[in-house]
Amino acid sequence: VDFPVAVWRKLLRQPLGLEDMVDKETSRGLQQLLDYDGDDVEDIFCLMFEHMYRDAFGNEKTVELKPGGSDIPVTSDNKEEYVLLYVQWLLVDSIKEQYDAFEAGFLQVMESSSIMHVLRPDELELLVVGSRDLDFSGLQKATEYEGGYDAESPCVVNFWKFIGAATNETKTMLLKFATGSSRAPIGGLSNMSFTIQRGDPEGRQLPSSHTCFNTLILPDYGEDYYKLSRCVNR
Repeated sequence: VDFPVAVWRKLLRQPLGLEDMVDKETSRGLQQLLDYDGDDVEDIFCLMFEHMYRDAFGNEKTVELKPGGSDIPVTSDNKEEYVLLYVQWLLVDSIKEQYDAFEAGFLQVMESSSIMHVLRPDELELLVVGSRDLDFSGLQKATEYEGGYDAESPCVVNFWKFIGAATNETKTMLLKFATGSSRAPIGGLSNMSFTIQRGDPEGRQLPSSHTCFNTLILPDYGEDYYKLSRCVNR
């Protein structure tokens, strides 16, 4: 699962800011408010210390960002406070119940990790979900074979030929299909246990996998590269 940086920052108890907003359109709007140097903010932006949104049932709701916020206009003097409160509500207050449950489960799993709180957000993400850097040449060297396959089997040779010519998107999807994750473990794909197991010897089936064991079950398509590429792409 790809979480936004804000999630990792929250788990490390780091403060959140405008740069952590996922909705870039909203982020740009708030930044425009901050950058505006005129003294007519109240007339130009027409904002109050409140936020209107629709709930899961489509009902329009209004929440005050501070007590009495519905009666407090945003001006050049308080626009920074407005942005801080808006970000606080959007990234913290509005999802508090759901986030607290997520954090409790996360910390229950990570409670034995004494290094968690000395990590940066990007380091925590790497520890939990792995690296985006996918070195398939390293994976090829680390791969083991079962069921009658070896590194020189025609189907295996064609498989790695296909990987070498595939787009990054295709390789990422194939990795997720075989392992359940689109990321590499710490140290890269060369440090991952990965197995290619010979499947249907007649080559009549599509590839399958055992994601719990990082095993790709590859039917034996022999020397037919076209058939392999067509079946793997499906």
